[in-house]
Amino acid sequence: MLKFTEEHEWLKLDGGVATVGITAHAAEQLGDLVYVELPAVGSTFERNANAATVESVKAASDVFCPLAGEITEVNEAITADPSLVNSDPMGAGWFFKLKLANPSDADGLMDEAAYNGMIA
Repeated sequence: MLKFTEEHEWLKLDGGVATVGITAHAAEQLGDLVYVELPAVGSTFERNANAATVESVKAASDVFCPLAGEITEVNEAITADPSLVNSDPMGAGWFFKLKLANPSDADGLMDEAAYNGMIA
């Protein structure tokens, strides 16, 4: 199940774990990424805490942790090749996997139709 935040993050939910990345809209707005900084595996974040940083030729931007939880895995491929985020933001360009502190919190996030309505 896909969920979206107002800060342009997407979450792919699988049980109590969410794979998190930035949306195609966010990647397009940022332009070509040249640097990605990911959180450490094992670190914990509260909802909306700054979890990662991206830099493009245009600007630097924070990637927020969409829900409270613990980082269980990061996508090292995007630190080696940040352009993966631009070319496949909803696939190979994922940022981190998050073990949710309270999986039911995801119910309060937007579905794809609501997100698309927000950016239209």
